[in-house]
Amino acid sequence: MIRDPIFTATPIGELHPTQITVGMREVADKRAMWRQKHGKKAGKFLASHMIPVVLGPKQRRYVTDHHHLALALRDEGVTQVATTVVLDLSRIDADEFWVVLDNRGLMHPFDRHGRRKRYRDIPDSIDDLVDDPYRSLAGHLRRIGGYAKDTTPFSEFIWADFLRRRIGRKEVERHYERALDDALELARSKDADFLPGWCGRTDD
Repeated sequence: MIRDPIFTATPIGELHPTQITVGMREVADKRAMWRQKHGKKAGKFLASHMIPVVLGPKQRRYVTDHHHLALALRDEGVTQVATTVVLDLSRIDADEFWVVLDNRGLMHPFDRHGRRKRYRDIPDSIDDLVDDPYRSLAGHLRRIGGYAKDTTPFSEFIWADFLRRRIGRKEVERHYERALDDALELARSKDADFLPGWCGRTDD
């Protein structure tokens, strides 16, 4: 028997991240999308974009996906979102909780330079997420067909790290469209064939 997910209306201020960064260009795009939906379509939009969370110690809700959407809605003045619990780890202590999340691929403790950090460096609040311009580049690259959507956890961050090593930060920050063109060329090359969702040309 297939059961519909159970959702709870949760204040955005009570959501806790499981990553350090987001792409702020991505957040801006989602804010613009929300403004288009705002009004009669707002309730339907929120109901169809449930945010998956893991219950942690003290029943805190840790976001495992849609960090960009949560921050965008928060910036647009939305106070509550629909969340659904995908895993209940509330019975274990904080140290074990983070280890379990890490080993199950439910967290991404890397900073805006792609460097792995300590668990305690993950912000406590959605408001404190840090901009990684390469995450925005990777998200935009997928939307224009540079690679396919994939079920690999944090696949956009994997692409972001690939691009970070090949495209200069100044180019991304000052000449974004040119950086996107370069990213598309890289994405179609054999150099990227090990990445999730790669859809470049093959010799077959």
